[in-house]
Amino acid sequence: MLYKIPLVLAPQPEGGFTITSPALPELVTEGDTADEALSNVRDALAAVIETYQDLGRPLPSGIAQSVDNGPLWLETLVGSP
Repeated sequence: MLYKIPLVLAPQPEGGFTITSPALPELVTEGDTADEALSNVRDALAAVIETYQDLGRPLPSGIAQSVDNGPLWLETLVGSP
């Protein structure tokens, strides 16, 4: 299953970055670099999904996406060297 989730990448004053999601307030992760923080999102999302399942709560509507329904719109951050 694919999930389309808005993410907020925030630089921290002490260094590094934190990522949160307005759609899933429980999703919080961080990293020393933006790339590291973004790569940690998959694990954080898996933990949030597991928590929702354990609590018997449905995920917010519209975030679950199926590639079987055609193309998906994707926005992502890409850094240049």
